[in-house]
Amino acid sequence: MEKILDRKIKIIWDFRGPNAARTAEHYLKHLEEFVIVEELKFDLSGVEHFGPTHSIAYLVVAEFELKEVKDILKPHRGQVYTGDL
Repeated sequence: MEKILDRKIKIIWDFRGPNAARTAEHYLKHLEEFVIVEELKFDLSGVEHFGPTHSIAYLVVAEFELKEVKDILKPHRGQVYTGDL
C-alpha cells in the first residue's frame, strides 16, 4: 500500500474563454520553469483541451511538496494522480 506522503498529486489551473488554449500553453512554460528552479521531485506537466473555451494546465507533484507548491502557485484544484510518470 502506498504511503500517504508518497502519493502523486495533479494540481490543476482552469482557463476559460476564447483564449483558453493559448493561456494554458503559456502558463505551462512557467510551470516548467518552476519545476527546474524549485527542484521538484517530478517533472510531469502538461495541458489538456476540453473544447474551444476550456483548457487546463497541470503539474504533478509529490504529496510532501504539495503544501509549499500550493501556497506559491495557487492552483484551482487538484486530484490524486494515478498515471505513469
